[in-house]
Amino acid sequence: MADNLMNQDQSITRAFYKQNEAAKNEYKIRLNVSIDVCRYLLRQGLPFRGHDESMESTNKGNFVELLKYTATQNELVSKVVLENAPKNNQIVSHKIQKELAHCFAEEVIKSIIQELDHDVFCLMVDESADVSTKEQVALIFRFVNKKGIVKERFFGLIHVQETSSASLKNAIDSLFAKRGLSMKKLRGQGYDGASNMKVAKKHFEVSDFFDKIFVLLNVVRASCKRQDMIREDQRKIIEEGVSHGETKIGKGLNQERSIQRPGTTRWGSHYKTLLRLADLFTSIIKVLEHVERDGSDGINRCQANGLRRYFHTFDFVFYLQFMLLLLGLTNNLSKALQRKDQDILNAMSLVKSIKQQLYKLRDNGWDSIIGKVNSICEKNKTELLIMEEEFVNPKKPRQRSNITNLHHYQIECFYTVLDMQIQEFNDRFDEINTELLGCTASLSPIDSFHQFDQSKLVRLSEFYPEDFSSVERIYLEHQLGIYIDNISEDQRFANLEGLEDLARVMVETKKHLSDPLVYQLLKLVLTLHVATTTVERFFSAMKNVKTTLRNRIGEEFLNAYMVCYTEKDHFDKVTNEAVIKRFQDIGERRMIL
Repeated sequence: MADNLMNQDQSITRAFYKQNEAAKNEYKIRLNVSIDVCRYLLRQGLPFRGHDESMESTNKGNFVELLKYTATQNELVSKVVLENAPKNNQIVSHKIQKELAHCFAEEVIKSIIQELDHDVFCLMVDESADVSTKEQVALIFRFVNKKGIVKERFFGLIHVQETSSASLKNAIDSLFAKRGLSMKKLRGQGYDGASNMKVAKKHFEVSDFFDKIFVLLNVVRASCKRQDMIREDQRKIIEEGVSHGETKIGKGLNQERSIQRPGTTRWGSHYKTLLRLADLFTSIIKVLEHVERDGSDGINRCQANGLRRYFHTFDFVFYLQFMLLLLGLTNNLSKALQRKDQDILNAMSLVKSIKQQLYKLRDNGWDSIIGKVNSICEKNKTELLIMEEEFVNPKKPRQRSNITNLHHYQIECFYTVLDMQIQEFNDRFDEINTELLGCTASLSPIDSFHQFDQSKLVRLSEFYPEDFSSVERIYLEHQLGIYIDNISEDQRFANLEGLEDLARVMVETKKHLSDPLVYQLLKLVLTLHVATTTVERFFSAMKNVKTTLRNRIGEEFLNAYMVCYTEKDHFDKVTNEAVIKRFQDIGERRMIL
């Protein structure tokens, strides 16, 4: 009886509306066309609706206009869509558009869960404010699929009121419960990749320095004319250099340059901004002088005046050179951590090297940097500071500081920032994490498994008691000896470049079946992540979907949109038949197919 009540074929409404095969076929054509239009718009991240969708409008939005274009290309479609649809059953309403997008997203999520197949995974979480200033939390799953390939899949976008640990936990728990996922398979978590710049934000003077850089970007990039002034000045400098034989010419040289705005999802972009500032310094000063003299906006004139004076201070030169040096050291690590094919072993090697360089810089780098700062100050006719004199706080010039310039810049700035940076490295890569990641080096296939260490791999298995019992660890120790002898003589495992290659080749050669515990250990290592860069790339993609013109898009629609837009390989595999079935099941329809 209950099944009959849930069956649309048994409803009274359906009894009054007899369906013949011709009507069903026409309905199916309309539905398929709407699904195809929806598929195209979701894949390309294009808006569905138009500003004016009235009958008199010449542009009714992408969904309707693309539907009209499809009708002009197919006479059979033209006869059954839009105004020609019987009983006004056009399947173009905003509600239906959202339902179709929801059906696509659910099929994509279903496909991702099937790909995960109840295996171990790592969860990456990050938050960002969208164009409507709503806090959005994105969840990414990192796992190894059945082919031995590491995948990072977007799993959902959740709007939260706050980003406290309790709020995030509730959001994650609700999503896991909704999707039928178990926390028992969770092997790692990562949060807030944007905190990689937090050392700069913690130190007041460094934070103030970057704040002024952002003000500069707002002033210089406020108009095309100001940016053209920088380009024109650079052109003159290049021409003068070429005429004097000081500048080389050739293909790819002397490209047009401008100062770029740093991005929150690209840590190295701060370094690039400072490099451009140093390179275009003379041109930027000329632009500031122009704005200060001829600017139409009083606020911009005041900002330009303040920036011009600040850029001729010892303080600016010191922090610019210090940040260039510090960010230059960490730039390679930033690039390694943001690669899609992250190599943990390479990242850990870089971490170790950079920590050593930071210690060297702290112990022996002061004389070098202060010498460079003084040289630049002399070149630009900037007032030099006598290090033995009393430091004058520019915020409180009348108040005695009772410290020397040397103490302020060397102890309170140079040493303090470096100590904070070193501490940040130590916090992120503590002894346990370092040992855990260090043990993974024993799995590396590079140089014919040169780093293989059986005892370290057994120790690595002890970090995962849920995956390796005491008996299995003993068995693993025996299996490792056979494993290394076997693959060392197998030419298919020669010249592998990393752990991901090893996992893929093990599956291709069926070694994951003969050495299941070794492969399980390898999968656990590959699920580990170093940074949440994939989540940050997702937020970059979100800016293409939720824009200033589309700032009122609903939460559910946005989530469905982003699932389809970011997971295109799964999205492309969704069939119209699967969407039709789900579309029919989620609500009562005029036609049952």
